[in-house]
Amino acid sequence: MTTSGKPEERRRFRRVLFDAPMRISEGEKSFETTLLDLSLKGALAVCPADWSGQPDQSVELDIKLGDTETRIKMQASVAHIGEGAIGFHCNTIDMESITHLRRLVELNTGDAELLERELEALA
Repeated sequence: MTTSGKPEERRRFRRVLFDAPMRISEGEKSFETTLLDLSLKGALAVCPADWSGQPDQSVELDIKLGDTETRIKMQASVAHIGEGAIGFHCNTIDMESITHLRRLVELNTGDAELLERELEALA
């Protein structure tokens, strides 16, 4: 804990606030929801009312970027569920999606050097 009483920030990857439509798929079931934020290593989304996922469950995330057909797709696992939101940990992501994600983070952080450090930490 810090002296302010808040837990120390443990995230190694900068999160980008990004409101976008998103689909969570688990096998034959899929749930439409809204992305809240995104990083090189995960995502946070509004928890759909009819979703009954569990921590560590494997899912596929499909995030639509803007009015185009551009999407970020990743295989993820549920990291945490609470307060109306679901946190996901990215397990795998294809080259096209990581390229879009990298550009999105770069545009929103405005710090290319920080982005490079985060990318190196992924290796």
